[in-house]
Amino acid sequence: MTMFLCVFIISLVIVRLLIASMNYFSFAYLPKVASLATTPHVSILIPARNEEENIGALLAQLTALDYCALEIIVYNDHSTDRTEDIVNHWTAINSAVKIINGHTLPQGWLGKNYACHRLAQEATGTVLLFLDADVRVGKDLIKRSIVHLQKNELHLLSIFPKQIVTSIGEKVSVPLLNWILLSLLPLFLIQKLKSGVFSAANGQFMMFNAAKYKAIWPHEKYKSNGVEDMAIMRLFQKEKLGSDILLGDDDISCRMYDGLDTAIDGFTKSIFQFFGNSKFVTISFGIITTIAPFLIYSKLGIRWMAAYLIGMVSVRIFVSLASRQSVIQNLLLAIPQHLVFLVIITKGLITNKQKKLLWKGRNILQDL
Repeated sequence: MTMFLCVFIISLVIVRLLIASMNYFSFAYLPKVASLATTPHVSILIPARNEEENIGALLAQLTALDYCALEIIVYNDHSTDRTEDIVNHWTAINSAVKIINGHTLPQGWLGKNYACHRLAQEATGTVLLFLDADVRVGKDLIKRSIVHLQKNELHLLSIFPKQIVTSIGEKVSVPLLNWILLSLLPLFLIQKLKSGVFSAANGQFMMFNAAKYKAIWPHEKYKSNGVEDMAIMRLFQKEKLGSDILLGDDDISCRMYDGLDTAIDGFTKSIFQFFGNSKFVTISFGIITTIAPFLIYSKLGIRWMAAYLIGMVSVRIFVSLASRQSVIQNLLLAIPQHLVFLVIITKGLITNKQKKLLWKGRNILQDL
């Protein structure tokens, strides 16, 4: 039994290395700017709850984009800070910017899902782009996204922004997202295989064909789902609707969390979804990746353990390169990152049992 487990572990690291290297060499980024077949009207839709530190910078970038057919709508979700004042400042100086002030959250809805639904109801564009307030965009982002959408006849495009990490807490937590994603999910197969077997998405950037979105109303369909972005992507794939997910470069970045505590809470919301919504698979992955070197050493000796460690180091190198992250930093912090990963799994189990995880003042795990 132990030998079988060792063979499985070695096979797993080989598979992860192949996936990580292919994700790097497939160059899964937006194409460089090319001529647009058409210039569709784009509605940029931003759910915002207490985003005074982010919303002004994003609106400044969006209003400076090199794309004329835009409307920008912000849903102010009962913010208690200066979010509304900042957005109103932009509505006064730029007619493309609009604001919707939130209503009472209806029963059965999560806050962000309802905000996105209301934004889509107000949008007039033929393309809908949902952006989080903490995203930062380059001047060619919209053009590059539309080119990719048109060329591949997509109904949904999601992008994982390049992650900006500053504090040590962010450096030992945020890279975990791509460490999991890019070593287990072959991005290059998502567009080709439309079965939903390989599926991921990031709600920080989700671009839809508006007509298809409004035929389905996916945020309403998954109104109580805490990981609605992944559920929506899976739905579009199962319905054979053209979908793709890419990695971000300098044209789209994000400081996802501002410290270790918020990062742990954020990843706790979705940790099981990364593994097919299976607690068993998640826990097994955490245990196996923790004990693997010791188990291989005890059963197969130091040479096989060294080979395993070389494989894991190579996985981190390819993931870091594909993610535009510091290779040296991720290698030096590999052990702290793994410990944080185990903490996230543990907290996920506890919060799911207690049905309590506060996010921006709301319990997102309560019975809806």
